Amino acid sequence: MAHAENNDLPVVADIKDFDAQSGTFLEKLFFNNRVLVVSLCAIATVVFGYFALQLEIAAGFEKQLPKEHPYVLNYNEHRGNLPGGLGNNLRVVVSTTADTIYTKEFLKVLELTSEELFFIPGVDRNSMKSLFTPNTRWKVVTEEGFAGGPVVPGNYDGSPETIEALKTNVQRAGITGDLIANNEKSSAIIVPLRDINPETGEPLDYADLNSKVEAIRAKFTGENVGDTDLDKAIAAAGGPDMVDFHVIGFAKMVGDLIEGIKVVMGFFAAAVAIATLLLYLYTHCFRSTLMTIACTVIAVVWQLGILSLLGYALDPFSILVPFLVFAIGVSHGAQKLNGVLQDMGRGTCAYVAARYTFRRLFLAGVTALLSDGVGFAVMMIIAIQVIQDLAITASIGVLVLIFTNLILTPILLSYTGVGKKAVKLASRPHKSMEEMNPMWRFLLLFTKKGPAGIAITISVIVAIMGLQVTKDLKIGDLDPGAPELRPDSRYNQDVAYMSENYSVSTDIFAVIVNTPPDTCAEYDKFALANELEWRLRQLEGVDDVRGLNTRVRTVASGVNEGYPKWNALFANQGTINYAVSELVTLNMVDPACSTYAMMVYLADHKAETLTRVVNTLESFREEFGDEGLEVEFMGAAGSAGFAAATNIVVKKANTEMLYYVYAAVTFLCMLTFRSVTGVVCAILPLMFTSICCEALMVFLGMGVKVATLPVIALGVGIGVDYALYVLTVILQKERAGLDLTTAYYETINFTGRVVALIGVTLASGVITWFWSPIKFQADMGLLLAFMFIWNMFGALILMPSLAAFLIKHKEEEAPA
Repeated sequence: MAHAENNDLPVVADIKDFDAQSGTFLEKLFFNNRVLVVSLCAIATVVFGYFALQLEIAAGFEKQLPKEHPYVLNYNEHRGNLPGGLGNNLRVVVSTTADTIYTKEFLKVLELTSEELFFIPGVDRNSMKSLFTPNTRWKVVTEEGFAGGPVVPGNYDGSPETIEALKTNVQRAGITGDLIANNEKSSAIIVPLRDINPETGEPLDYADLNSKVEAIRAKFTGENVGDTDLDKAIAAAGGPDMVDFHVIGFAKMVGDLIEGIKVVMGFFAAAVAIATLLLYLYTHCFRSTLMTIACTVIAVVWQLGILSLLGYALDPFSILVPFLVFAIGVSHGAQKLNGVLQDMGRGTCAYVAARYTFRRLFLAGVTALLSDGVGFAVMMIIAIQVIQDLAITASIGVLVLIFTNLILTPILLSYTGVGKKAVKLASRPHKSMEEMNPMWRFLLLFTKKGPAGIAITISVIVAIMGLQVTKDLKIGDLDPGAPELRPDSRYNQDVAYMSENYSVSTDIFAVIVNTPPDTCAEYDKFALANELEWRLRQLEGVDDVRGLNTRVRTVASGVNEGYPKWNALFANQGTINYAVSELVTLNMVDPACSTYAMMVYLADHKAETLTRVVNTLESFREEFGDEGLEVEFMGAAGSAGFAAATNIVVKKANTEMLYYVYAAVTFLCMLTFRSVTGVVCAILPLMFTSICCEALMVFLGMGVKVATLPVIALGVGIGVDYALYVLTVILQKERAGLDLTTAYYETINFTGRVVALIGVTLASGVITWFWSPIKFQADMGLLLAFMFIWNMFGALILMPSLAAFLIKHKEEEAPA
């Protein structure tokens, strides 16, 4: 803030000397009705606070899917004809440290575990599969023809004879490496889930599901020893030291994320404490600091209350939005507090100082918040519900900040003002350019073309290097397991256990093969399926391919005494028809003989692996799509299929989103600055930060995905706040006739110091996320801290450097 002589608003020490009808329409509307405004805000806080307490934390499998992508549309159209386990499911493994699972005691543990999982609400019981479910069957060729039945014999009683029969049936069924571990020391249970609980009609409660699964795990670890049949069976099998429990799947991952949210609340408290401390150290006034922080917390309460009223729920991916709203609110609240503080330091009374601050900064604040809102709102173009919900959640928070931090904060400060100590410190004349702190004096150098040219040159070089690095930016996951969680988390340890002990991968890309009814068994169609299978098997990262065509070959070999040379597709339609009729009973194809899944088992779900599979499938479709055989090989179901669809949508949205964000921010800046060169000075530093952020993601091994995509857009929207508060004042001073150096000197003393304060405050608040047990929160914290700091440097160094060349100003030498 400038001294009185550089201020266009007079000092008014007594409220009686102030013309209450001066100022803008909104200023008069709010400040001339302060009691009413504060009363309405208090009532709103109580109401929204009540509803905020009702807000639930929920998640949904289908919310993660790109609902308009052809792969997802194909799955939804044919899901009734596809086998269970290709959508939302848990894979539970019960293991033993003994030599084998084929003991009476362990098999009892496995059976009881399967039963307990079977009765958890939300389980698709018809499709659940384990060693003890009747849909796990074997079939072989005998001298009299085909024979088969359930893998667990009907007379099974745990005797050595029936256990031996069970073991034989496992070999006949060919489920070793799938339901039975290769080393025969564990067995898997496939638990498909419904997104809507059929018993209640409500969405699946992932927190409740997770608690029930963990209650079962507790029996295996001895942490919750009871007197149930399962407890007794575990004890008989040797106790927790001899048996263990592993579980993976989307529902389990989300459950672990929801559990981690309890820790997230601690980080929110840490962010509030850090912001309060740093703001107090700047103002030296506890009551005004507390008032500013309280208004920002009120914004979060309003946001959560409105979400609850609208029927929304927070999910693990949007739980971080209240942090961002708080961060943005602190930024704007601190600017308002600083404005009041500076005016009171000049001798103006609290009421008038608050009105002056509102008058000067309201437009810049609204523009900044609208820019933030645009950064959130453009995410609505991404047809993934979890991102759209995040966009709505954040947009509501930004709109709320207009009332709480741009209106309520200055009105409350008009009553409380700031403390005498703070006023005394603010009343001291600002040091001259020769005497000011060396750090601030260093910043003034960048208003001169020499240092400014050096800063711009370095930035251009770094940007070019960054663009080269960003060519290696990947779309999707870059690590095995669940990258949302830490590598050493129990979930990822369970993923590693299953990868080591089972041949069948949990990363399944299911090609949906569709034909007209009763034509799936035609030889020409199977010949094409074999061609696609062969191409997929050649790809790096593909472990196995299984489908109706592969099982037909197996059956053909079986009806020919198992001779290996018959394990091939022959143009004998009668044999093919017979094989398909047998496979219908195993759910390998739908009863209408029109749809089946070709299961591609992948070594991982990394971006490169999925890209290779997608490219192979699409090139095959283009090459054989006009054969006239009435068969479609469509993508895709399974966890890897959905991940591939998500990667495709995210890749497209990553570019489009930035275009929309920058277009909207440019438009809003033009409305504010009414200067093309001013807009360029504001936008280029933001683009520089975006490039550096993507380069940092490459160095840190992060891919662009659902969890990280919003950060890039948010960095632009939030970063423009700094530019608006700095450049608005610079342009005002320039238009008043000051040279650039003096204008920047005045800006530093008004909003510039607070921009530096807020940059450090926000970065300090979010960097604490780095220690979160939720890895994607740690990644977001690191990226946001980088962007907060880098945008601050851009506003304080690169922006005045650009102004030195682009903005016409009165030349005047600054002191040496």
